[in-house]
Amino acid sequence: MSFPHQRPRRLRQSATMRRLVAETRLHPAELILPAFIKEGVAEPQPIASMPGVVQHTTDSLKAAAAEAAELGLGGIMLFGVPATRDATGSASLHPEGVLNAAIRDVKAEVGDALVVMSDLCLDEFTDHGHCGVLREDGAVDNDATLEIYGRMGVAQAEAGADVVGPSGMMDGQVRVIREALDDAGHEDTAILAYAAKYSSAFYGPFRDAVDSALQGDRKTYQMDAANRTEAMLEVALDLEEGADMVMVKPAMSYLDIVRDVAEMADVPVSAYQISGEYAMIEAAAANGWIDRRAAITESVLSIRRAGADTVLTYWAAELGRWMKEGSL
Repeated sequence: MSFPHQRPRRLRQSATMRRLVAETRLHPAELILPAFIKEGVAEPQPIASMPGVVQHTTDSLKAAAAEAAELGLGGIMLFGVPATRDATGSASLHPEGVLNAAIRDVKAEVGDALVVMSDLCLDEFTDHGHCGVLREDGAVDNDATLEIYGRMGVAQAEAGADVVGPSGMMDGQVRVIREALDDAGHEDTAILAYAAKYSSAFYGPFRDAVDSALQGDRKTYQMDAANRTEAMLEVALDLEEGADMVMVKPAMSYLDIVRDVAEMADVPVSAYQISGEYAMIEAAAANGWIDRRAAITESVLSIRRAGADTVLTYWAAELGRWMKEGSL
């Protein structure tokens, strides 16, 4: 009887052996924590569709940022939820607006112990919920939006953001923001471009998180889920325009895109494990259908294994705590 000479199972025989030969590992510095701050609330507001995630007050956001820094996380990505909105998202530009104030507060709290990132988009600030200003026919005006994005980038840099994250998928946004930052003397402010951002069904809970007023959809500017090659064009354009890092969003449903981008980009690649991906695992775990900790860990490992250098995930702090405890 012939027996196999090669036995891959030899390297799976114990937890210590599996740990020794693991090809992909998680480290806190690879994780970025998305965080929301809501103007005018006295205490953190739970987000029903995202169990465990809240709309922060200034104090609770500062505490979350301090914990992220203490855990050694790579960064925090800030999103603002203003009390009032208008057609042009003017609150995004005000130095004392909710997001710019939050950047300043978090930067003062953590200094250089954590990379402070800020979402650069109008959707949280407009009364129609789109990522740009609208023309009379209701379509998003790409070039008029770019002018505002440039000013937003400067406002966020002046508030202290280390990295701005343009997420609106307007054509030419990285170039306009880079030029605006440089002209204002913020040459050291980096750009993490949401380069391949798809129009996804999995954004639903995020819209609860930012109290979105969206009317219609974003299919004319976010990418079609059917397209793969187009993502390479979008990434190439952002790199040509000066992106320091690029992102794929969503992550779990687009792991093929993460791999493609990781293979072609010569800058760090991020992927965003979005609200719907988070909510599905939390809901399944709450019903006892899956092992929560194992599912969280496996899901983030899959994104890293696909090629993402960093992962934006709402579990970043929890994963960091598990790593610190030595239980991951």
